[in-house]
Amino acid sequence: MSAEILCIGTELLLGNITNGNARWLAEELAGLGIPHHRQEVVGDNRGRVIAAVREASSRCRLLITTGGLGPTPDDLTTEAIAAAFETPLVEHGAIWADIQAKLSGRGRPCAPSNRKQALLPQGAEVLPNATGTAPGMIWSPCPGFTVLTFPGVPSEMRAMWQATADPWLRQNGLADGLFASRMLRFWGVGESALAEQVADLLASENPTVAPYAGAGEVKLRITARATNLPAAEALLQPVEQELRHRTADACFGSDADSLASVVLALLRQRGQTLAVAESCTGGGIGAALAAVPGASDGFLGGVIAYANTVKQAVLGVPAELLERHGAVSDAVALAMAQGARQLTGATWAIAVTGIAGPGGGTPEKPVGLVHIAIAGPDGSCSEGVRFGALRGRDWIQTLTTGEALNRLRLQLLAT
Repeated sequence: MSAEILCIGTELLLGNITNGNARWLAEELAGLGIPHHRQEVVGDNRGRVIAAVREASSRCRLLITTGGLGPTPDDLTTEAIAAAFETPLVEHGAIWADIQAKLSGRGRPCAPSNRKQALLPQGAEVLPNATGTAPGMIWSPCPGFTVLTFPGVPSEMRAMWQATADPWLRQNGLADGLFASRMLRFWGVGESALAEQVADLLASENPTVAPYAGAGEVKLRITARATNLPAAEALLQPVEQELRHRTADACFGSDADSLASVVLALLRQRGQTLAVAESCTGGGIGAALAAVPGASDGFLGGVIAYANTVKQAVLGVPAELLERHGAVSDAVALAMAQGARQLTGATWAIAVTGIAGPGGGTPEKPVGLVHIAIAGPDGSCSEGVRFGALRGRDWIQTLTTGEALNRLRLQLLAT
């Protein structure tokens, strides 16, 4: 049994919105043990939707669609699916009454176009939408093939899945065990080096281990298939333990962990606090820390000191250091970190100053050079890191944020 996901909407093809629905559905299918082999996106075009649905029906057992269930002329999903199997649309009085009641309750007029949302192919079951006006359907237009339709609004789609689709799939025997996954996260090691280090485990069939690379971070996803969650976890555990053993401190966390959340947890365990002083990242480190729920336990705040005048006036960086070494230097980074620590009373402080580009570099100090300083209870240290200029300003800022937090993480682990 296999499934496919078909997302419908021209806005997806134009890149106006990110297709988060497909990712969420993929995770839900994995949790049900339903393998899915294909994802497709088509625009709001009746002919292309018909073709996509017909092709899917020849390949898979289950097709899940999102988008195109609204009342506007470009919402074509339901009628296109019906046309794909030459089936007439039938109005459901209960759906139409529900739509009218919802719109009336919100003080909105009920336009004639809303009535088309009450139409479903003959023989289709209603997939109720508790919050929106666009219901979905569960329909088996031919033997061995079922289509489930959902609106594109993520909150509506997720609620409908959990309330109706998930139980329906289980009750009708389409769920087959489950997949359980764990994502291990690494910093300071390249994807190829990590793959060589765990090459024998990458060849495992159950659980599987697969590497993924991002902006400075490398991930290893472990996925096990079993009849139930405890059995899957039992398969995952020894592989995770072996990976952590081999990679030691390069593995900073798993699943939803971030470098910021791990650093804050370490600070919280010690009853310590952190402040930041940022130049080239423009607040990126502070934003990463503040994105963690409960960050105020350990993160006191920071200073975005882009201009030298702010470095001097707020952080107390001596003018002579700026004149002698330049703003992008270990001496200035150290002074920034020490100034942030003194200003806030934090146990630790991180400071970064560098050249994020695309301009401003010199042969001695090229674009991509960043000095990262950490000041703590036992002293301060700073080092220049060269990230290179090829991938641009955002890349340099992202790597700087991660590298700074990881260096503090390693210091905390060592103390």
